[in-house]
Amino acid sequence: MEGDAGGGGPPGPPERSEAEAATGAPPEPEPEPEPEPDAEAAARAQAEFAALYGPALRASGVPERYWARLLHKLQHEVLDAGEMFGIMQVQEAEEEEGGDAGGAVRCRSSPGRELCYKVIVTHEDGLSADDPNSIFLVDHAWTCRLDHARRQLQQLPGLLQRMAGLMGIAFHGELPRAHVVDQVLEEMWKFNQTYQLAHGTAEEKVPVWYIMDEFGSRIQHSDTPSFAMAPFFYTPQEAAYTLLWPLRDLATGEEVTRDYAYGETDPLIRKCMLLPWFPADLQDVSCHTPEPPDQHYQAILQESKETLPVLIETPQYSREHIFKVHTDVLQVYQNLTHPRFVFTSREAEADILHHFSHFKDYRSFSRERPHVMLNQFPCESLLTVKDCLAAVARRVAGPEGPPWLPRTFNLRTELPQFVSYFQQREKRGEDNHWICKPWNLARSLDTHISKNLNSIIRHRESTPKVVCKYIEDPVLFLREDVGLVKFDLRYVVLLRSVDPLRLFVYDVFWLRFSNRPFSLDDLDDYEKHFTVMNYKPDATLKQGAPGLTSLSVQVHCQQFVPEFEKQNPGFRWKQVQASIFQMFIELLEAASARPPPLGLCGYPSSRAVYAIDLMLKWDRRPDGTRTMQPQILEVNFNPDCERACQFHPTFFNDVFSTLYLDDFECCNVTRLT
Repeated sequence: MEGDAGGGGPPGPPERSEAEAATGAPPEPEPEPEPEPDAEAAARAQAEFAALYGPALRASGVPERYWARLLHKLQHEVLDAGEMFGIMQVQEAEEEEGGDAGGAVRCRSSPGRELCYKVIVTHEDGLSADDPNSIFLVDHAWTCRLDHARRQLQQLPGLLQRMAGLMGIAFHGELPRAHVVDQVLEEMWKFNQTYQLAHGTAEEKVPVWYIMDEFGSRIQHSDTPSFAMAPFFYTPQEAAYTLLWPLRDLATGEEVTRDYAYGETDPLIRKCMLLPWFPADLQDVSCHTPEPPDQHYQAILQESKETLPVLIETPQYSREHIFKVHTDVLQVYQNLTHPRFVFTSREAEADILHHFSHFKDYRSFSRERPHVMLNQFPCESLLTVKDCLAAVARRVAGPEGPPWLPRTFNLRTELPQFVSYFQQREKRGEDNHWICKPWNLARSLDTHISKNLNSIIRHRESTPKVVCKYIEDPVLFLREDVGLVKFDLRYVVLLRSVDPLRLFVYDVFWLRFSNRPFSLDDLDDYEKHFTVMNYKPDATLKQGAPGLTSLSVQVHCQQFVPEFEKQNPGFRWKQVQASIFQMFIELLEAASARPPPLGLCGYPSSRAVYAIDLMLKWDRRPDGTRTMQPQILEVNFNPDCERACQFHPTFFNDVFSTLYLDDFECCNVTRLT
């Protein structure tokens, strides 16, 4: 029972007095004892809690001895850290005397402050790590997704003042000022923590960033920490906390510390991860990023649980064969009308599988149904996952990558190289705007532009990300109602085979425009720096171009080309597009240059449709003349083809004829290889 001080079994009957024992008189009735808690219900609740949250708690390293009390504290919202700990102010200068030998504690710096804070054990008996009660809930002062951060600071009463005070920024409660907001957004990366929800829509899975309350935020770093911390989301209350528990016994007055680079053992990577708090010069680290070793690709194959197919003969069908198509893609079902393709609801009788989800077990499939064609290639993640795309592209031009791919670093495996490159560019006075992208998300989700090194380093702690050089001098398009805006282009490429490489591109490309004039500021202004508006509920969808057509109508590429040439005298679209097509060829040649899993697998029954998103940037030739250099942004598997079907009803007829009938002469496609 809770609060029980010692052992012993259940209590026996009450003892009889000497008088009662002598006379044999029955004892006076005792008052009814208060009912004890339902032990079975408590045990059941603890078992359910362990089953539901145990994997997450184990992954965070929370010892099981704390779980029962953790459940109690969660259920009753017990925030009792104040009974055990206290916060004290110290002179920061005193902390840095004697350096950092032996993992000494150092206070994070704050702008305009000479004081910093420490958390210490204040309970007179100290704290025992074996005590099941020695786990504590830390509340969160601010939780947000990054695209809402500026708006919340501007609009939520008291938030800006509290954050400024927590971060040591001078602010006396006047109306929110832009420079105070900017300072908070700059400094927040010394305080931010993150977690990600495991379930929900793609938008709901975007990482959440939070700042702990004043107690949690004032726990300092140590290489030999006395405590561990981990975020925890408690579903019944829809509430997030940070868990705090000791790694050893502590006496009264000892400091509560945690490791800001918890779990990382590589000294160089730890140094990089701790840069937001402890600046260091890493320019002597090589910034070269050669293609990863073969083992890297083997690990990707194992992690994806994809199996490679066995060797098969190329499927042969007569020119009169009617293909049965099984698909779960509504756009295909509604728009494929070619007479040589019919739909079947039975996957087992299909000649062609055109599925939205990724196929995995090619080995069994190739053995059991070698004649059945499908709309994807083994190992195609080498194209469609951003870190793999960058790695494969290095086959074209060496460690720095080809001119058609922005300089890219994998934040998981190439963090020191990136930090060195960033610091070298900073020293040379070169532009240092970068864009962080998740490895495997589309629609610009969880994608952020920054010139703040601390921000980029901390993004490594959320989802796996690459960081790419942001195109600081893009080719712009004049919208008469807006001004000069960014735009991107989407081409649909059709991969008929890998060995030999047979590649086609659809003759129509699609355009997307930003809604606000481009400039290298307001980096969190989505409608200035991004072009994908149709998935943003608070953004205005403007697919058109003033002077060509209404804003609500899609601009056809044939309308775009003459206006583009008018705005850019001396640049013919035919030459620009030729460089784009050459870029596609070089990419696919690189991706198929090595055997699987180091390259695309040339499975004879595979076909694929990819959308390649790209921009144009201004560059310089060796003689100094300006040129337009295409830049690949990403390659998408099974792209959304709604606009293609809407404006070109024969789109899927052309796609299927090219890929499955080898009949492309009358289709709206161009053969590249």
